[in-house]
Amino acid sequence: MPHPQLDRRTVVVGAAALTAGLAVAGCSAASPASAPAAADGPLAPTTDVPVGGATIFADQGVVVTQATAGAFAAFSTVCPHQGCNVNAVEGTEIVCPCHDSRFDLGGAVLTGPAESGLTSVPVTVSGTELTLG
Repeated sequence: MPHPQLDRRTVVVGAAALTAGLAVAGCSAASPASAPAAADGPLAPTTDVPVGGATIFADQGVVVTQATAGAFAAFSTVCPHQGCNVNAVEGTEIVCPCHDSRFDLGGAVLTGPAESGLTSVPVTVSGTELTLG
């Protein structure tokens, strides 16, 4: 059985559609999102989270903030925009690398495209240790 001949236009249009589909898929899954890990003992010493800053614990899928001394909060690293994981802290801003959404130390949106804040995760302080849950 002979193979059908494809003209140049069919190949170009098909390649463009494939490229566009891959770009959309890559954008929405550029960084696999993960839910926060269950607590298995202490997360980290409280000294690992700077006052007026935050620390990302990528393996556990959380970012822990300490806006003022002793006031700890934790949030999922999953950006509500398209599910990428936030991966940087710049001063008092938590940054998503995919589309540059930025969140404050309370998890609220500073700049979009994200329209909602980071999801809160329970964190407790016991002595000098932080624990999820």
